[in-house]
Amino acid sequence: MNSKAKVIAMCAIAVVLNVVLGEAVAMMKIPLLFLDTMGTIFIAANFGMGYGILTGVTTNLLMGLISGPLSIPFALVNMAVAIVVALVARKGFGYKQALIAGILLAFICPMIGAPIRLALFGGFTGSGTDIVIMALRASGKEMISATYWGAVTGNVVDKIVSCLLVAWFIKLPQMKRFAVK
Repeated sequence: MNSKAKVIAMCAIAVVLNVVLGEAVAMMKIPLLFLDTMGTIFIAANFGMGYGILTGVTTNLLMGLISGPLSIPFALVNMAVAIVVALVARKGFGYKQALIAGILLAFICPMIGAPIRLALFGGFTGSGTDIVIMALRASGKEMISATYWGAVTGNVVDKIVSCLLVAWFIKLPQMKRFAVK
């Protein structure tokens, strides 16, 4: 199997990882955690932006088939994850880069996801983030602002944890053969 075929196979595995982790965390109703972009982060950090975007978009297309078409617009968020991680990981993806990427993603992803969430669901999706959104709304925040800051709250935990887990995973001796940097 040639190198490109191996990377495509890794992308497919990463898509499954995104879907399985995302669905498992959602079923367990773990607040402020999603883990549905870990595969995208791994691919973008190791193989670059293009493969990361492919992984992210394919994840949301598959989720559209599994849980309905409302998952598809969130492919834009997954694309942003791939772009940010690939840019931060140009010289490797250690813990420092992972932390930086996680913090950036915590604010960038809601810029894209909050308007989608608001348009499709009125801001509420049934996740733990809804509690934060309701509290912000009750304090007088506009719905778009409450949705954004509520999403930031969830993403601070999720994206930093996801990026740090991927950085740890990449450092495992078994994973060295997949690194391209």
